[in-house]
Amino acid sequence: MPDKPIAILASDAPSRGPSGYPEDLRRKVAGREKQVLGDVFGLVNFGVNLTRLAPGAASALRHAHATQDEFVYILEGAPTLRTDAGDTPLSPGMCAGFRAGTGDAHCLVNLTDRDVLYLEIGDRSPGDRVVYPDDDLHAEMGSDGRWRYSRKDGTPL
Repeated sequence: MPDKPIAILASDAPSRGPSGYPEDLRRKVAGREKQVLGDVFGLVNFGVNLTRLAPGAASALRHAHATQDEFVYILEGAPTLRTDAGDTPLSPGMCAGFRAGTGDAHCLVNLTDRDVLYLEIGDRSPGDRVVYPDDDLHAEMGSDGRWRYSRKDGTPL
């Protein structure tokens, strides 16, 4: 196993490839770029991403985790946080947290004409399940740490 760096410039971290969402839903997050900061250091209990949203992009499909907590901290731009309660405008220096198991689905959307940059942090609880109330999608994390997607009727993807 190669040695992990002690520190890096965040903008030098590798970018994560395209979304793992099924092809018919990927367009909803087009314009999202994630740099996987936690993976660079071999973190296993939680992940940290530096994420950029181009104008019109979303952070994810609106979703709620069963066992994984999530947290976002806005660095640049003015995204809109979408939750079951509606839309909340955010700005640099603001943060939001999403406790697992609440069922309150969330995502960030960039409705502006400037990029949004934020940190996202989430734990990596095994066996997590994700619901997507606005889309025909369900996800479960396998024992290997990989997401398995299916339609809401159970049809695997």
